[in-house]
Amino acid sequence: MQFTRRNLIVSGAAAAISQPTILQARETFRLGLTPVFLDNDAGVIDRLRAALSSALGASIELEQRRTYEEVTGLLLEGSVDAAWLCGYPYLQHRQTLSLLAVPVWNGQPLYQSYLIASTGDQASRLEDLRGGTHAFSDPDSNSGYLVTASDLARVGHRPEEFFGRTIFTYGHRNVVRAVADGLVRSGSVDGYVWEVLTTEEPELTQRTRVISKSEWIGFPPFCARSNKMNDPRIRQMQTALLGLSKSQEGQAVLSMLQLDEMTDADPSIFDGIALRMRDLAALR
Repeated sequence: MQFTRRNLIVSGAAAAISQPTILQARETFRLGLTPVFLDNDAGVIDRLRAALSSALGASIELEQRRTYEEVTGLLLEGSVDAAWLCGYPYLQHRQTLSLLAVPVWNGQPLYQSYLIASTGDQASRLEDLRGGTHAFSDPDSNSGYLVTASDLARVGHRPEEFFGRTIFTYGHRNVVRAVADGLVRSGSVDGYVWEVLTTEEPELTQRTRVISKSEWIGFPPFCARSNKMNDPRIRQMQTALLGLSKSQEGQAVLSMLQLDEMTDADPSIFDGIALRMRDLAALR
């Protein structure tokens, strides 16, 4: 889950650029976010806006929605210029969307899905959770739904019949809370979020236990519509994202997110998600 670098270069010949191009570069850039990932952390969101606005040289308007489906819809219809999504919706619309940048976490643009239960639960594998109540984060989340759903599909089960009841919390932190508070027996959560919580809210994660971890999969990426990738504003945003680690403001927000940088990772890092999507579809 992470980022790289490059700087916007404004030459002395900028005055020779056509007026429409200058005005276009200064237009407000609309970036879609979902609380499933950031969980409405106002401090982080404000710092992210400020760092990107400074790097872009234009104001940033952040559009937040409750679900991945809503944010993805905004991007597809053109209501936002780019969005921080998940690898699952990115692949669902792979013919329409392209990668702008992928966050780097602990040295690689990858993360895992964690299957968690309360510390007092004796379950040691997914099969042990049969019949219990399970919390997912979002139906379009890789780590918060697809991984567990595809694991079950591979042995001929659907979540709705394997678990006694399932709920969607629309926030990875909310999944951890639901398990820690005993509202559900188990949950599917973003491993990066769980690890971040161990340093920021240890009293919360200490009441949960990781039962299993998925393979390493591509971190939730920043995306734009493929037919806009040559738009100067989209290119400038990509440069701003890839250059976050080169500015003090960018380093500050990356530190808050516990990320290293942003990188232009190869789409192949999401092949594991594509395989899981096929396995889930095969059962349906």
